[in-house]
Amino acid sequence: MLVGGIFSMFDISASALRAERARMNVHANNLANINTTHDKNGLPNPYTRKRVFFKEGAPEITGSPNLGVMVAEVSEDHDTDYQYRYEPEHPDAIQEGKWQGYVKYPNVHVAVEMVDMMMASRAYEANLTSMDTAKRIHSGALRIIA
Repeated sequence: MLVGGIFSMFDISASALRAERARMNVHANNLANINTTHDKNGLPNPYTRKRVFFKEGAPEITGSPNLGVMVAEVSEDHDTDYQYRYEPEHPDAIQEGKWQGYVKYPNVHVAVEMVDMMMASRAYEANLTSMDTAKRIHSGALRIIA
């Protein structure tokens, strides 16, 4: 693949589409786990919100380490506080100490996830528009040549 070749606009947008799709999937997963109060072993450890970080370059798509974008990391958000609700009858309620009777819920906030998902969706749409524009440019150039 030629860097800066005729298809580089498509490749750059394709890399961004892939990255934004991954970001939307992470936010959807966060929302799906908003009430998950225990881990896969059944212990009362709530789901921890995930975040997506991008980095410049998508060499497997664009052929260049400087063109495009890709997911650099999906990591747990340990900066946002968990939510506590007083539900003493809940099976995952804390049994002793200061938080007795409270259930520790995930650090996922619907408003934050929805805003982040809308931003990812808008970025996805912008890259689709970019690809469509590139297609029209190439089509016009081919008509001029032919």
